[in-house]
Amino acid sequence: MNYLVAVFPDRMVAEEAYTVLEKKGIKSTILGRGYKSADEFGLIDPKEEAKKQAKFMSYWLVPFGFVAGFTFSLITGLNTFAWAGEIGNHFIGGLLGAGSGALGAIFVGGGVGLVFGGGDALPYRNRLDAGKYIVVVEGPQSANRETTRILRQLEPENIQGYAAE
Repeated sequence: MNYLVAVFPDRMVAEEAYTVLEKKGIKSTILGRGYKSADEFGLIDPKEEAKKQAKFMSYWLVPFGFVAGFTFSLITGLNTFAWAGEIGNHFIGGLLGAGSGALGAIFVGGGVGLVFGGGDALPYRNRLDAGKYIVVVEGPQSANRETTRILRQLEPENIQGYAAE
């Protein structure tokens, strides 16, 4: 399925675009105040994606950090916490390694999710937050030329096509 996304400055033009497309038998959706929200339509929130990525990375970074910290303490034989004894020192080393793994998951996983998780969704979310309206047309590639021609007559701020994988 292919998508054609057009951004309009106000509600009246977006409604006109929707009406013209509907008369031509082309299915479309309006996003904006009073219509579907970005979440209802399914635009990915980069912050949520970052949280998911950080959580996913923590599943393997925290245990790996624990093992690495425990092993480092075991190999070096450091007696950092004399009150904990030999096994306690290794266990504390493991906990410190697990903490480092958790920090790595938060910073790397969350950062990667914020930078790469949103794709084009973030600019569209920002436009919706600015009070603009988006008309999304879903259909086969063959209908995109006619739809683009119709939408260009209404002078959208931006028009972009996407191919769903």
